[in-house]
Order: sequence, then C-alpha cells, then structure tokens
Amino acid sequence: MRVVSLVPSLTETLFDLGLGVNEVVGRTPWCIHPAAAHDVPVVGGTKTPNLNKILGARPEVVILDREENPKAVHDALVEQGVRVLVSTVEHPAEVPALLRELGEAVGRAEDGERLAKATEAALAGQPSAEERGPRVTPMIWHEPLMAVGPRRYAGALLEAMGWTVPDLDPEGNGYPVVTPELLVEHRIEGLLLSSEPHEFALEEGEAIADAVEALGAARPWCRLIDGEALTWFGSRTHRSLEGAELQP
Repeated sequence: MRVVSLVPSLTETLFDLGLGVNEVVGRTPWCIHPAAAHDVPVVGGTKTPNLNKILGARPEVVILDREENPKAVHDALVEQGVRVLVSTVEHPAEVPALLRELGEAVGRAEDGERLAKATEAALAGQPSAEERGPRVTPMIWHEPLMAVGPRRYAGALLEAMGWTVPDLDPEGNGYPVVTPELLVEHRIEGLLLSSEPHEFALEEGEAIADAVEALGAARPWCRLIDGEALTWFGSRTHRSLEGAELQP
C-alpha cells in the first residue's frame, strides 16, 4: 500500500492505523505527527500540492480534505486514475465513519474499527443544549479577528465537550469575523484562544476583552487552548474529547 496524505490530522491517523514510512509516501510540511512522519517526503502544501511530486510517489490512494485542498488537484488525480479519498468532516459524530472508510481504503479495517469505536465511546453521553456550560467563542485568527462556529468541526467538538458556542453569523460560512459588538450581542462569557492557525498570545485576547468591557458589557475571561486538540480530526478526536486541554 502506498498512500499520499495532504491532510495533517489524517497523516497522523494513517500512522495510528498502523501504516509506516514505507506505506505513507507523501505528505505536506504541516504533517508533523507522529515523529516518523518527518521521514516521509513532502509533496507540497495543503493549498499548493505539487501534482508531479504526488504522481511521482506512485500512490494507490491520495487523502484530501474538501475544505483544505484544491479541487483542481482532486480532479487531476481522478483523471490520472488515482483513487482519492476526500474527508468532509464538520462534526465529531462524523469521524467514526471516516475512520472506518479510511481503514478499509488502506487495508487496516480492524484498526479503523478500533479507532471508530473509541471515538463513539468518547462521544457517548454528550450534554444537551440545556446542560452545556459557559458561552464561549473559539478564536482562530487575529487580523482580521476570526472565530469558528458550531457548524464547523472545532465548534461542534467544543459543544460535545460541554461548552456553549453561539453562532455569531448564522448566514456565514462558519468562520465569522468577530467584533466586540458581536461578542456583546451574543453574551459571550469567555474567549478560547487557539494556538493555530494563529498562535494567540494571552495579551491579544485581553485586548479583545478590553474592547468588550469598553462597550459597558461584562468582561469575558480568556484562556489559551491547544489548536491541534481543537482542529485535528481523525484518530485524535477521541483523545481530544477525553483530554483535559479543551474541557470546560
């Protein structure tokens, strides 16, 4: 089996399924977990994959993500007769099916089932909307200020863990541009400051809180969180749900 992955969290998942560096034959520079992945050749970035390098790796399967990777690369690979698996995860509840599909695709069905069941167990007993805790906004970008909402994986993950993540822009794409006025309107109690894709400093969050307070509203608290635990889906999902990094 020869697999190229252009999705960092799924590169990690391939190794967790039991594949090694002789089977994972292409990655992006951001595919940094586990340590063994560093021995896999880079075939371009998530947004700028090199089609010639991908084809040169002679993959039997190429792993893409609908949101992260260019459709033109997907289409070119299909035209060349390469099997392509595209992830479309927007909620942690969709991860078990992906793990089973990925396990089947790379000849590790039993391992895919094992990881899927671990994820389902971690998802069991999700709190209802009435049981969720503080109203928070997970901040992911600084200029412009951007957050992730509950209709995307990261926001849905936080809600599954017991936070309340209001949808700041129900008509938008799930990644709202944030203003102090919006935070006041939605009665945001806390700001979760992600370490990626922008590595927030606590001071940046406190500046946002200052602006909210200046409008006469209650000052939101700020907390730094692990961006990989927040956004990397796949084999990491159950560890994120079970871990302390994102817990209310």
